[in-house]
Amino acid sequence: MPLRLIFMGTPEFAVPTLLELVAHGHEVVAVYTRAAKPAGRGMKLQQSPVEQQAQRLGIPVLTPSTLKTPEAEAAFRAFAADAAVVVAYGMILPQPILDAPTYGCFNLHASLLPRWRGAAPINRAVMAGDAESGVMVMRMDAGLDTGDVAMAERLAITDSMTAADLHDALAPRGADLMVRAMGALERGQLQLTKQSEQGVTYAAKIDKAEARMDWSQPARAVLRHIHGLSPFPGAWCELPLDGEAVRLKILRCELAKGAGQPGELLDDCLTVACGDGAIRLVELQRAGKAPMKAVDFLRGTPLKPPLRFG
Repeated sequence: MPLRLIFMGTPEFAVPTLLELVAHGHEVVAVYTRAAKPAGRGMKLQQSPVEQQAQRLGIPVLTPSTLKTPEAEAAFRAFAADAAVVVAYGMILPQPILDAPTYGCFNLHASLLPRWRGAAPINRAVMAGDAESGVMVMRMDAGLDTGDVAMAERLAITDSMTAADLHDALAPRGADLMVRAMGALERGQLQLTKQSEQGVTYAAKIDKAEARMDWSQPARAVLRHIHGLSPFPGAWCELPLDGEAVRLKILRCELAKGAGQPGELLDDCLTVACGDGAIRLVELQRAGKAPMKAVDFLRGTPLKPPLRFG
């Protein structure tokens, strides 16, 4: 028998899992997502990607501001779900909600737990120089990503990967993993393993203050910092142009040969010296402009040494 599920998710990362659960015949009786927010130039209310998909599928959508009231708990319980599937929902689930479905609530988390529990596991894995990441299905408890793990899928992180690249690689893998986990749950064969107490790290939400670039770091650390913050909020530096400091976001780069003072432009191809080694800028964005490839940027703003990125 297909499972009767509540789906809880908000951003684009959660959409493939919702679609796969429906495609595999599970009955998604309700979708919980964050309420629409003003966005764009007109600040019009923008529904979450999950809400847009749920409406297209004809699934009832709920956007409560809290799950901690008796009314919210009663509404959730009334769906009589076998399980809840949670993917980047963005709200803490209180114990009565966790306990309401027959088999509990199952979270898809974008890291290899217990490494990178918390809000920004994809960004943190790239920024830290990790060799691999992955997705895990976990039966939720009251802790922060501390629940028992059911299944995992690993993925190598290369130096050319941005946070966006890793996000896009993990989302479909996560959807497949959750479908397999719910299939095993349906058959009564889902096995759970306690997380290790060793290697626990926390993926704190990205603070915009972290985005300022530090050219004194080794080249690979600078590269991973740039890629871990790409495309949002975007690692940035300042460049002296026409007598003023212009803010520049660096979205993609590669390791390059060369040495010099940190932040020093080494050639006319946007090779910049770091504390040890150098990187070549590949994609960048001037304040108020669209992202562009380095070659296009140089066509409009030719740069040559001596020049220093701040």
